[in-house]
Amino acid sequence: MPKIIDTPLQNNLKIGMAQISPVWLNKEATITKIKEYIVKASDEDCELVVFGEALLPGYPFWVSMTDGAQFNSSVQKEIHAHYIKNSIQIEAGELDDICALAKQHKIAIYLGLMERAQNRGGHSLYCSLAYINSEGQIKSVHRKLQPTYEERLTWSPGDGNGLQVHDLKNFSVGGLNCWENWMPLARTTLYGLGENLHVAVWPGSDYNTADITRFIARESRSFVVSVSSLMSKTDFPEDTPHLNAILENCPDTLANGGSCIAGPDGEWILPPVIDKEGLITATIDFTRVLEERQNFDPVGHYSRPDVTKLTVNRERQSILDIKE
Repeated sequence: MPKIIDTPLQNNLKIGMAQISPVWLNKEATITKIKEYIVKASDEDCELVVFGEALLPGYPFWVSMTDGAQFNSSVQKEIHAHYIKNSIQIEAGELDDICALAKQHKIAIYLGLMERAQNRGGHSLYCSLAYINSEGQIKSVHRKLQPTYEERLTWSPGDGNGLQVHDLKNFSVGGLNCWENWMPLARTTLYGLGENLHVAVWPGSDYNTADITRFIARESRSFVVSVSSLMSKTDFPEDTPHLNAILENCPDTLANGGSCIAGPDGEWILPPVIDKEGLITATIDFTRVLEERQNFDPVGHYSRPDVTKLTVNRERQSILDIKE
């Protein structure tokens, strides 16, 4: 946790929530849209901008609508291959333009992306959350620990390497993907690292964000920022493989947003915003964290490490352990 400098400049943080739809499964066009929103956030004097889960290049909505569990299906294989081709290999520099914008505009970024991880062979996909600081450096890439339900048909389980927090003015910010926000031990890891600004990213919909955002805030006595994407039936590009099969059982709205912010007392600073694309902004005050920790601190004065303690493995997992 950074040294506390008790000035309005260090206590106040303006956050931008980019509640947008991807250019679905088109990584180049989606990156262009992300860059536009980074510039918009900077123009509105935001110091942190957050994008939803798997926004780059999009959430795998097709799985639940096209019998995704059918074994050896050519439909599933062809859509999955298209997904892999449009996912991001960070080591190849595919986030370099975004990092350069972060540095140019002196803005920190949390970005949800599909990672084609080089250290896992480069053919499997991980639902990752990258933190880029205001100097344009990628400081952590958190691979989702446990894909949820049908996500397991296209995403791989991650590891603990990205369970990290980062200094941002007086704040310590950390983040988790979607339903891993319901994992008590993952949350506790970030609390124990000093987190007091929690970022939860979602594919979309207020039914995900409405309850848990306030719950985590009240449990942790931290600010919680939930950022979701949007997706409608008309957002599927015409060049999507097996588009007709996807649209046959597709609802008009797949993700309605629901981005929101709760304060350290668990009350709304900004309740869920529905069906609205754009940049949503709010300014938070670090002093509120210190006030609410007076009567409850889950890893400090209201913990008993002599009785219960958490072990965390942050090793980046790989099939290879090469010794030269």
